[in-house]
Amino acid sequence: MNLESYYEYCLAKKGVTEHFPFDEDTLVFKVGGKLFALTSLSQWEKGEPSVNLKCDPERAQELRAEYDSIQPGFHANKTHWNTIAINKSVSDALVKELINHSYDLVFKSLTKKLQNEILELEN
Repeated sequence: MNLESYYEYCLAKKGVTEHFPFDEDTLVFKVGGKLFALTSLSQWEKGEPSVNLKCDPERAQELRAEYDSIQPGFHANKTHWNTIAINKSVSDALVKELINHSYDLVFKSLTKKLQNEILELEN
């Protein structure tokens, strides 16, 4: 996976916005004002890309046990966030599945009103 495909995949989801709330390096994707994915642009440039994604705690533990490239979230709540090293042992298909999972977890945590507003955006 390259940065462009990661960027386009995240941004294509309903109601997603991009931000740089921490610094000029950390690209953050949000839905309904809540973060679901973030990455360091400089790490992509160095050839060491990784992304932080929200994850169900039980599934997070299973993924970490199965893949060396999935670790507890760097600078994040380690119960609910994973850091996934891109282009290592995790396939692009699984990275996309985990992006979807993170998006869905955050989307489902939004109020029903906000969920409906987001769903209506592109209808």
